[in-house]
Amino acid sequence: MSIPEEIDFEVDVDDLTPLVESTKQLGAPSLVVDDLYITYRVFGGKRVGNGSGTPPNVLKRVLSRGRAHVGGLTQVEAVKGISFVARHGESIGIVGTNGSGKSTLMRAIAGLIPPTQGSVYVAGDPSLLGVNAVLMGSLTGERNIMIGALALGLSPDEVREKFDDIVEFSGIGDAVYLPMKAYSSGMSARLRFAISAAAVPDVLMIDEALATGDAAFRRKSKDRIDAIRDQAGTVFLVSHSLATVESICSRTLWINKGRLVMDGPSAEVCAAYKAFVKAQDGKS
Repeated sequence: MSIPEEIDFEVDVDDLTPLVESTKQLGAPSLVVDDLYITYRVFGGKRVGNGSGTPPNVLKRVLSRGRAHVGGLTQVEAVKGISFVARHGESIGIVGTNGSGKSTLMRAIAGLIPPTQGSVYVAGDPSLLGVNAVLMGSLTGERNIMIGALALGLSPDEVREKFDDIVEFSGIGDAVYLPMKAYSSGMSARLRFAISAAAVPDVLMIDEALATGDAAFRRKSKDRIDAIRDQAGTVFLVSHSLATVESICSRTLWINKGRLVMDGPSAEVCAAYKAFVKAQDGKS
């Protein structure tokens, strides 16, 4: 029996320190998700087959090429009736298989996707950090630091003050003066995290970004997340690494096929999710 590659249950367990529960009392709600539904509408559907069983000739293929994707409306329900409340000072993990709706939920909280039904209430400004977040590849890391930090609300003087710390945290060294298109995916992801961590957002959402760094970078990231949480921020971590989630997050949400399956202490939720994935793998 093999576990799907997307789930890394034991990643760097020896390198991740156990979560020390904060004795600090949680603050007021920072986020309320109320019966949230997100439905994508996909126009057009590619026709499969010819119907007659006879391959079309070259002329017919050319004439029909422009109509191959025309017709029909497909609705994809990515998030289905999710509700929960997050508080200032919480770190919350989100787990689920690919296509379960985790990233869609984060994008809705960040205000990038309008709800189809239900509501999202955020106290303050949310910041979404993802591996696929786009910085400008033609610009240097230095310029991207300035642009990204200004977008987070820092002043030019604050960016200059934090510049050296951002570069040191990312570990990219003098490569900061090179165009980002010359960076590896790991270097780019570390720089994105370092930029986002330069500010203390009210709600910080991290989508898979920690998976790209080495053990030392993950330890630094965990320390930074703890600092943001201790300053009354709320942190969400979307990850396939259950070891990372349990190390960083005191609470975890398990989402499956767009629905909230379980919401509770990370150890309990991750154990239930791990058993579910193993059972599903046994059926395949």
